[in-house]
Parts: sequence; C-alpha cells; structure tokens
Amino acid sequence: MAKFPTFPTLYNEALQISITKLKEWEYLNPEQIKSGTLTWSRNGNKTGSISIRVNTQSEQPYIELDYKYRDEPRNYKVRLVSMPSNLGKGLIWYFFCPQTNKRCRKLFSIGGYFLHREAFKGCMYETQTQSKKYRQLDKTFGVYFKIDDLYSQLYQKHFKKTYAGKPTKKYLRIMEQIQKAESIKYNEINIFLE
Repeated sequence: MAKFPTFPTLYNEALQISITKLKEWEYLNPEQIKSGTLTWSRNGNKTGSISIRVNTQSEQPYIELDYKYRDEPRNYKVRLVSMPSNLGKGLIWYFFCPQTNKRCRKLFSIGGYFLHREAFKGCMYETQTQSKKYRQLDKTFGVYFKIDDLYSQLYQKHFKKTYAGKPTKKYLRIMEQIQKAESIKYNEINIFLE
C-alpha cells in the first residue's frame, strides 16, 4: 500500500527576516532607532509586507514587527542580542526567539508569527523532500542547471574579482563551477536520466 503524502510546509517558501539583510540595510547600526517596511515578492508578485522598527539604543535592543495576518493586526517585539565578534571587530547580532528562547539569524513566518525554525513542527527545507535520485542528479549535474545564476553572480554590480592583486576565493569558486558546468555534455545528462 502506498504511503499517504504529507506535503510538509517548506522553510524555503516561508516569509523570512534575516539579520544579514537588516545589517546590509543599516538597521543594526549602534545607538539608533530606524523604521521601515520589508516587502516580499515572488515572480514579480507581492507576497507580503511588514512594518519594522529596530531600536539599538535601548538597554535591551529589539525589533518591533507590525503587520496584518489574515486581516488580524499583529504587533510584537523580538529581542535582539549581540556578542563580540571572534575577530575582535564589532558585534554579531542575533534574534532571540520569544517562543524557543534560542538565538538565531533568521526568523520564519509560519502560522502568522515570526519565530525560530524549531518553533514549528512538521516543517522541512526543500532539499529534505527530494528523492535520492534527484539529490544524486543535483550533485552530479546541478551546476549545469545553475550556470545562468553563476554568470549573474559574476557580473553583479559590485562583485570583486580581485583583492590586493589576487583573485578572491568567491571568484575562484564561481569560475571553478562554471568550468565544471561547461565541461558537462548534454547527452551525459540524458544517459543518466534513462
């Protein structure tokens, strides 16, 4: 008898708030209060938006989230905690999940609240739902299908190919993947799929 499909919720498809992006958009600068709006879209269609207010002046820094979930207004704070960098340069910021009491660098919205991933039961990453054959195919020929993404990374506006006269590690890694992708012949993929 066939196994009944479960169709788990995927973290990859959930709305996310990332410390990395907040830092990139200068929300985590020291001793400031900054407000703004985060907007998510998929294929050019808006999938959600949220008003945020980040306070790093307070004794206990926080991010305040204000949005509607299924026409129900939601407004709550998530604490921010920081630790000194192991390199001795600046601070590393984390969210402190109010439900799991764990530090994390990403908050996921599943069921209407932005929380640590362990606050949700039965959720998975997309790669966890793929078959063994697909994972093997991706491992062997994945770069062939991702070559357009590699070229777009290579030609981004501020991409650094060299630093102090030497090629950067990221540039060398992308070039290695491009060379690997270009060495794969189309008929090799057909043979593998048969």
